[in-house]
Amino acid sequence: MGLQAEIDAKAKEIHTDGYPMSIGEFISLYHNKEIEIRPEFQRYFRWTDLQKTKLIESILLGIPIPSIFVSQRDDGVWDVIDGLQRLSTILEFVGELRKENDELYSPSRLMGTTYLPSLENKAWKELDSEGNETENSFDQSQRLAIKRAKLDFKIIKKESDTETKFELFQRLNTGGTPLTPQEVRNCILVMINREFFEWVIRLSENESFLSCISLSDKLIEEQYHVELFLRFLAYKNSSIDDIKKSKDVGEFLTSRMIDFCQEGNLDKDREESVFLKTFGLLDQVLSDESFKRYDFQKQRFMGSFLISAFEVIAIGMGTHIDTWEYSKENAEVIRAKIKNLWQNDTFRTYSGSGSRASSRLPHLLPLGKSVFGNEN
Repeated sequence: MGLQAEIDAKAKEIHTDGYPMSIGEFISLYHNKEIEIRPEFQRYFRWTDLQKTKLIESILLGIPIPSIFVSQRDDGVWDVIDGLQRLSTILEFVGELRKENDELYSPSRLMGTTYLPSLENKAWKELDSEGNETENSFDQSQRLAIKRAKLDFKIIKKESDTETKFELFQRLNTGGTPLTPQEVRNCILVMINREFFEWVIRLSENESFLSCISLSDKLIEEQYHVELFLRFLAYKNSSIDDIKKSKDVGEFLTSRMIDFCQEGNLDKDREESVFLKTFGLLDQVLSDESFKRYDFQKQRFMGSFLISAFEVIAIGMGTHIDTWEYSKENAEVIRAKIKNLWQNDTFRTYSGSGSRASSRLPHLLPLGKSVFGNEN
């Protein structure tokens, strides 16, 4: 297929429309649940007070706001796929943003800026004990100016190809505080299959798993533990040939995640059992040293979590977990296998920090499955 034919074929899968809408109209749609800013996404709403203030300032000054992208569902409701932080900022400021339990967030306050220093401590509407507006409130003309300001909505219509919507969600993470790749995957998961999303989150927060991977608070906040759970699931349930075909591990994880959600042939009960047994055993044997480098000179594990160690040990153990039970003897065998990895020629060759996942995984995953077979 030539380039133009590819362009023509793909363009047919995307049906879009444009629609300018006042902020007042948008708030009404949100009230009526005709546009959904999914509450589950709010955990990724990380704009600073200054970023929020600058958006409101831009609206007041008539500075154009980037377009909002929404996906039209079969029931006609719009799902926000880009612009979450902008819309959430507006709703929070006017006191309309709701939490997962449907309670309202406390309305935000603004900061003074270079152009509008008098914005300092301003609120949409602040009442005193007698019910009168205070001097910190926007006046009626300012509130109306915001409500009448226009937002440009780009609508990905329901006729569009489903996978195209997910691709757009990933590409359109623009402006503000960018989401991490896993935060984007989490949002896609909620859009496709909320039940599967909740299952993934529950298992990724398992105590033994978190103990073994021993991540920093920052990595946990960025949802890296969820990515590691998906890596475990994807690598264990994919062929080496499939992994070799993928040029980017992030795209591979997203693709496999969507497959798991949509095909419905993943045995979740079995996968959960394997996952819990694998990390329960590793937690008993090495706990937070499970995926750290072993220094033979100092005779101890050192440093922080290493992804190459996780790929070999977690997938290798997970593949053979039914042949392992905890005992003092088995614990010593597992410790020895993990320590000896750090002298294994294949592991040393492909586990370096500069090694790309697409080149190391075809070597490391078979190594793990070979090393952790229990011949006892």
